[in-house]
Amino acid sequence: MSEQPHYPLLERIGLPDDLRKLPEDQLEQVCHELRDFIIDVVSVKGGHFGASLGVVELTVALHYVFNTPYDQLVWDVGHQAYGHKILSGRREVFHTNRIHKGLSGFPKRSESDYDTFGVGHSSTSIGAGVGMAVGSRLKGEKDRQVVAVIGDGAMTAGMAFEALNHAGGEGTDMLVVLNDNCMSIDPNVGALKEYLTDITTSHTYNKVKDEVWNLLGKISKFGPN
Repeated sequence: MSEQPHYPLLERIGLPDDLRKLPEDQLEQVCHELRDFIIDVVSVKGGHFGASLGVVELTVALHYVFNTPYDQLVWDVGHQAYGHKILSGRREVFHTNRIHKGLSGFPKRSESDYDTFGVGHSSTSIGAGVGMAVGSRLKGEKDRQVVAVIGDGAMTAGMAFEALNHAGGEGTDMLVVLNDNCMSIDPNVGALKEYLTDITTSHTYNKVKDEVWNLLGKISKFGPN
């Protein structure tokens, strides 16, 4: 009889509040366990591997740094939100993901307070985040943070550009995280795709990135290289 997988740290995390109680030096192990958990469940029950596995560290970092659900986290489409669901109280029922009467495959407001927006097609996260940020400002919630996570594929849509333009016009206080993983259903095309490719493959960009990484490694707050 095969032994059931054991996730010692992940099993202690019912909600992000539990995650935030852990010391920083345990977060890497949390990421390993979260990635293994997603693989173990999705390989049996089905679902989307790549997008969620690619943002495990980002998901842990966002829930660790920001005070979710008071701080609002908006995911663009749901394929990258599996880790988010697991860390926000749905680990025990994650095996029902995308099953009739089980968890929704995408973030769903009626399912959890941590799901801030009913996600459907791509490129909606920035616009939704702008609305949340403006609403918080009108209510005087100056300490409330809004974070939108969007992929490079979704960033090619006009809806995302319109939202960025509106955010700038409103002077919106929000954070947009670009998950530039070079992955989408179809190949990315257009000027923005070429621009991002030019940046990430340039000698200057990679030289500066390496120097900043090495510098941060020497600062005790960020740990060794």
